[in-house]
Amino acid sequence: MDYLLEVAQYLTKGAFVSLSVFLVTLVFSFPIGLILSMLQRKNKIIKRAISIYTWFFRGTPLMLQLFFFMYGLPFIGINVNRMMVAFIAFVINYSAYFVEIIRAGIESLPKDQFESASMMGATSYQTYRHIILPQAIRIQFPVISSEVITLIKDTALVTVIAITDLMRGVKEIVSRDFTISPFILASAFYLLISYVIVKLFKRLEKRFDYLELN
Repeated sequence: MDYLLEVAQYLTKGAFVSLSVFLVTLVFSFPIGLILSMLQRKNKIIKRAISIYTWFFRGTPLMLQLFFFMYGLPFIGINVNRMMVAFIAFVINYSAYFVEIIRAGIESLPKDQFESASMMGATSYQTYRHIILPQAIRIQFPVISSEVITLIKDTALVTVIAITDLMRGVKEIVSRDFTISPFILASAFYLLISYVIVKLFKRLEKRFDYLELN
């Protein structure tokens, strides 16, 4: 028991790093996804630029992007620490996914909603804020939820740039002590976070349903 407590205490530091990457990515990437999904409707040039961005970052592995920012930024004279590299890579990568998820939700809505809002004198911001985005997000709740669960699991990739996250801590203990207990503790961590995410999104979904009914 003492050994398990010692292992759990050691892994807690790595879990904090994993949660930091998860939360920072979510806090920044989702709003960026919202903004870019709206900007896509501005004109063809902006739409094309955003399409290239999403195509590139969704079409290349996140691990490759981590390596690129880790070694590419210093090459052009931008020196950042490893955690900042992880934040940059994750935010840019997940923003690309959220853009496409929200865009799909927007395009699934009836086209006359934009016209009706315009005829009633609503600005573009008001139309998106009060009419389009709430519906688009509600439609895409299952996809967004799955993406957020994928995000917490993807945080394990930061170990490739020598950040001591949860999985790096697991590998260190397993290599040192030849035990499987760290795998069990790490699995419990990811399962717990995934469970919390699912429950949270179910509550948000019910909240959106309530707002629509009223």
